[in-house]
Amino acid sequence: MGEILICAEMDNLPVLIVAIVLFALTAAAITAGLIIFFKLKKSIETSKEFASRMVEEAVSESKKLHKEAVEKAKEEIRRERNTFDQDMRERKAEVQRIEQRLQSKEDNIDKKENALDAKLDALEQTKLSLAAQQESLNEMREEVGAAHDKMVAELEKISQLSKEEAKEQLLIEIEDDAKKDAVKIVREIEANAKEEGNKKAQEIVSLAIQKCAVDHCSEVCVSSVQLPNDDMKGRIIGREGRNIRVLEQATGVDFIIDDTPDTVVLSSFDPVRREVARLALEKLISDGRIHPGRIEELVEKCSKEVDNQIKEAGENAMFETGVFNLAPDIVKLLGRLKYRTSYGQNVLRHSIEVSHLAGYMAAELGADVTICKRAGLLHDIGKSIDRETEGTHISIGVDIAKKHHEKDAIIHCIAAHHNDIEPKTIEAILIQCADAISGSRPGARRESLENYVKRLEQLESIANGHTGVEKAYAVQTGREVRIIVKPEVVDDAATLFLARDIAKQIESEMQYPGQIKVNVIRELRSVEYAK
Repeated sequence: MGEILICAEMDNLPVLIVAIVLFALTAAAITAGLIIFFKLKKSIETSKEFASRMVEEAVSESKKLHKEAVEKAKEEIRRERNTFDQDMRERKAEVQRIEQRLQSKEDNIDKKENALDAKLDALEQTKLSLAAQQESLNEMREEVGAAHDKMVAELEKISQLSKEEAKEQLLIEIEDDAKKDAVKIVREIEANAKEEGNKKAQEIVSLAIQKCAVDHCSEVCVSSVQLPNDDMKGRIIGREGRNIRVLEQATGVDFIIDDTPDTVVLSSFDPVRREVARLALEKLISDGRIHPGRIEELVEKCSKEVDNQIKEAGENAMFETGVFNLAPDIVKLLGRLKYRTSYGQNVLRHSIEVSHLAGYMAAELGADVTICKRAGLLHDIGKSIDRETEGTHISIGVDIAKKHHEKDAIIHCIAAHHNDIEPKTIEAILIQCADAISGSRPGARRESLENYVKRLEQLESIANGHTGVEKAYAVQTGREVRIIVKPEVVDDAATLFLARDIAKQIESEMQYPGQIKVNVIRELRSVEYAK
């Protein structure tokens, strides 16, 4: 059997080999699978153990956290309970305090109600008492009214005045007393203001005058020429008067040759022409050749010489006052003022003086010095051509300043320096003051006897035209008017108002340089003789 098998196996050897190989492979695979299985099993067991440990640790940690959370919750509950208890205690205390305050207020209200009841009772008693007093007062008032009517009737009978007349007389007396009191107050205020104002004004003006030294003499333009002898008059007249005719035609000046010894009078409204004529006549006299051809030659030469003098005078005025950038035409017009006078005062010197004075005062008061000096120099520029142009020297000066594009402040100062318009700037007021100082200083101006007498008569006439004036006298060459009043008509209080009214009327009706003092005098003498 065995042999059969071996023989069969021998016959099936390849198959057997294949089977063995397959068996070996299967065994190897099974072995590898078992190995893997056991490893996996071991790994699973290890994982289970790890998982068991993790679960245990997680359970332990969870219990621990649960315990801590419980303790923390208990602590938080305990803390919240304490806070709640504290809050409740505070609220309870607050409620108790509110209850105490309410109780206190209720007690106070009760007390006030009791006091109010007491006051109401007292008020009721007072009301009853006042009603009784009112009745008594009404009775007394009726008695007093009857007594008053009786007394008024007796007073009217004694004084022979009605009630209205007595009231009117009383009002008049009260008004007089009020006027006297008002005059006293006004005098005190004016005295204080004048004292302070005069002190400051005198200081500023005196300082300005000290800085601006000028000659205290009257400056006039020469209008006559002295001759070496009377024979020269015949030579000036010439044969059949031909020389004097040529002189008058060439210069536009009237040559007056009369019985005045050794003098020829030159008459012309134009001071420049008069100056040309004077120079020409003096040169003709010194030269000795007096004939029409020589006259015309010298007149033309003197005219150019005077033009140069005018230009130099204008430039010198600019340099002297420190005013520059003037238009050439204005410089020439300024130089023409050298031959122009106003009440005997040379207008160019007056303008220079006003410029200096206004500048000094502006420096003291903090005003614009440049505007004051320039306006002071140009304020009378219109007088240079006022004999040739229609209008006042103010309107002419304003037109000249506008034509040459001077500043509005300068034009305003020129227009307002004689109050033709109201001055609106401190510089315009300073120009007025400087003009008045220069024109009113001693010896600055002169006027004709006729104008002087007219001014004195007008002063006295204005003063005599007021009620209560007994006599008025113009003194101090018209710088003061003294007014004597009737003492029974004008009292001490009314003298102040009278002086003011007269001063205002003088300001509105008269033209004068400087200022005029109005002095009202009242004297009451009571004389009796003992016999």
